Amino acid sequence: MKHLSIKLWQENDIRPYLNTYILEGKVRPMVLICPGGGYSRTSEREAEPIAMQFNAAGYHAAVLHYSVPPSRHLQPLLDLSRAMCILREHAEEWKINKEKIAVCGFSAGGHLAASLGVHWQKPYLSKVKGISYPDNQPNALILCYPVITAGPNAHQGSFNNLLDHDASDELLHEMSLEHHIGKQTPPTFLWHTFDDKSVPVENSLLFAQGLRKYQIPFELHIYPHGPHGYSLATEETDPGNMGSDPHVATWMSLCIEWLRRVFA
Repeated sequence: MKHLSIKLWQENDIRPYLNTYILEGKVRPMVLICPGGGYSRTSEREAEPIAMQFNAAGYHAAVLHYSVPPSRHLQPLLDLSRAMCILREHAEEWKINKEKIAVCGFSAGGHLAASLGVHWQKPYLSKVKGISYPDNQPNALILCYPVITAGPNAHQGSFNNLLDHDASDELLHEMSLEHHIGKQTPPTFLWHTFDDKSVPVENSLLFAQGLRKYQIPFELHIYPHGPHGYSLATEETDPGNMGSDPHVATWMSLCIEWLRRVFA
């Protein structure tokens, strides 16, 4: 395995950085993972354990530790765009199928992944050195209990960390992603729990409704019970107060089955 830690921008000492989990052998699809953490941190429970699961299924994986405060919008989205470009720049060397790169995000990391899914064509991204269109384009999205809307069902803490407390209505609309889904948005796998008390299930439902409007293929799973931030829903990713749930844990096998169909 090629395990590298790569700085995204040379002027930065620590964050943001990309950890790779590149398998040996043949050319393979890639899953780029954006952990959650309310845009205040990146959760380790939604980082390497997720990469290991995709590796076990035969996918290359990478984890993006994107910018958090004091950095704010649009730096995390620039980070993700740059990470996508790095993967495609090294596609031949690392045996990545550059036409089969999925972005997988959890909670606020789901917002970041979905932001790229709806905004990757925006000029404000491609004007930045190190980001090129269409190299930053995701071929699929995997959204796990994602933050999506800045409207009535918003996770306010995530938007406070990303945009600060005095964000304009225009910026809130730009970051309320259900309004920006279009033909440029890739096929998407979503899952959520019905009784998520931190990020309401309406976030996933709104995104799914937007995908349906534009006839973009998606798969959506709503599990009846489970806390926010469940990660794999296994003992491995239990922080000590969530437990595990074999039913919710099926999301990973369902996701891999879906990804194989999308990338067939």
